[in-house]
Amino acid sequence: MQLVVMAAVLALAGAGQDCLDCHLTSYTIEVESCGTTEYVNTTVCVGHCYNEDPVYISHHEWPEQKICNGDWSEEVKFIEGCPEAVKYPVARNCNCIACNTEKMHCGRDPAHIPNCVAV
Repeated sequence: MQLVVMAAVLALAGAGQDCLDCHLTSYTIEVESCGTTEYVNTTVCVGHCYNEDPVYISHHEWPEQKICNGDWSEEVKFIEGCPEAVKYPVARNCNCIACNTEKMHCGRDPAHIPNCVAV
C-alpha cells in the first residue's frame, strides 16, 4: 500500500518539470539594440506530447510524432536611448502538433532519455 501511495505522490508532484504536458511558461530572454542589452519577459511552449515508439523495425510508416509548439507573435521593445525597436517572440498558446520533418529533426535523440517514469 505504501508503494502505491508513494507512486501516486510522485506522479502528482510531476517528478520534475520535464514530465509536464505541453503548456505555456514564462521565460526571460536577452535583447540587444544600439549596444545596450536588456532582459524581457516572454512566454514559450514547454513540455511533452504523447508519442508512440514502435518496438520493432518495419517498412510501414511510423506513427506521426507530436511536438509541443503553438501560435507565436512578435512584440516590440524600445530600449531607452535607442531609436531602433527590438522584436522578440511570444507564444500565445501551446498544443501538440505534428513534427515538421522539413524544418526539424523528428527522430529520437539517443542521448536524451526522459525521466518521467514514476518509480
